Amino acid sequence: MRPLLTLLLLLPLGVAGQEAERPITTPAPRYEIKRATNPIAIDGKLDDAAWKNAEVVTLQFPWPAQTGAPQKTTVRLLWDDENLYAAFACEDADIVAHHLNRDDPTYRDDAVELFLNPNPKFNVYFGLEMNARATLYDYLYLFGQGLVKSQDLKGVKLATNLDGTLNLTSDTDRGWSLEVAIPLANFLDLTGNKPVAAGTEWTANLNRWDGVEPNRRLSIWSDSAMARPNPHNPRRFGQLVFVK
Repeated sequence: MRPLLTLLLLLPLGVAGQEAERPITTPAPRYEIKRATNPIAIDGKLDDAAWKNAEVVTLQFPWPAQTGAPQKTTVRLLWDDENLYAAFACEDADIVAHHLNRDDPTYRDDAVELFLNPNPKFNVYFGLEMNARATLYDYLYLFGQGLVKSQDLKGVKLATNLDGTLNLTSDTDRGWSLEVAIPLANFLDLTGNKPVAAGTEWTANLNRWDGVEPNRRLSIWSDSAMARPNPHNPRRFGQLVFVK
């Protein structure tokens, strides 16, 4: 058994009761990740033919008390033998992103997030938080225990494309898009060295932090049920199913 999986078996399961939850009856969503039928160039433009076959999801706004305009975000996922791919398309009238270095707090900028749990038996997941400048903050979250910020995913390719002017509030922007390719080899420690194949099931969430304080809004794929805006609740992650 690989070292990380051995460690997780010794940890108590984390609980989401550290913060208040809203009552919610909506089931978590399900997404079928299709195989990429064509090559994907990670340039942030989302114009590769492969993306036309991917299911499109639109993020929702569960926290109406937040300030800031509810700007639309759509997400698509694909996979092949080497990578998991994600594409985010974000409407944005004012694109703001200041953080430049790996593992900077990108979530404070205009940013999107991808939470991935390749072994749903554990409340443990990888977080990728990526701003409009294509800066990556990644970590392993032992939910209920803490973040392992030193856990850097290897070989991640990331790019954005801006339709507007970065960090200039005097004009009106139109939006930005982001593409990321994540090597599937990064997840073998959590799966007991079992590779992804058609029929593999993970859990995940997809999020966007839009705007900066005080006018800021969180949108999300699977409602986390948190009383305040917070995407971190693996019990409410949606289901990812890898298909042919």
